[in-house]
Amino acid sequence: MSRLKDKYKTEVAPAMMAKFGYKNVMQIPKLEKIVINMGLGDTKDNPKSFDAALADLTVIAGQKPLATLAKKSVANFKVREGMKIGAKVTLRSERMYEFADKLMNIALPRVRDFRGVSTKAFDGRGNYALGIREQLLFPEIEYDKVDKVRGMEMIFVTTAKTDEEARELLRLLGMPFAQA
Repeated sequence: MSRLKDKYKTEVAPAMMAKFGYKNVMQIPKLEKIVINMGLGDTKDNPKSFDAALADLTVIAGQKPLATLAKKSVANFKVREGMKIGAKVTLRSERMYEFADKLMNIALPRVRDFRGVSTKAFDGRGNYALGIREQLLFPEIEYDKVDKVRGMEMIFVTTAKTDEEARELLRLLGMPFAQA
């Protein structure tokens, strides 16, 4: 069992139950999945660059990403329907907890002048969105082998009903929120 999952069961769940007064253990919010998305529209002309970005995302997530395709043709961007314009990976269970632990404890503290992540990126339904500007934060990425610095978005999907519950869940798990 991963460190973060063990922490959830021993510390986070009892603290959430005490704070919000849940009557049943099944009411306690938990992390359901993490979706990592990388927009790769600039690689439409260069398939090797697309493959390099997929390899980086594979190493970061520990799982092979799915290439996302354009739904419509857009002439201004020289995009045709069905072209590969991005990659996404959905992490669940053990891989999700391992990735969240690595992100919160290793990758985010490596950001220059890091003061915490924004508390305003909740969607109103208990999900949290986080964007990073470069994949070099993760220790698995070798700086010399990176052809281009790319950013990615991560969506933390929880079973929480409100943003307050989700914020408390992520804070107890170790997400370094900025002081307001």
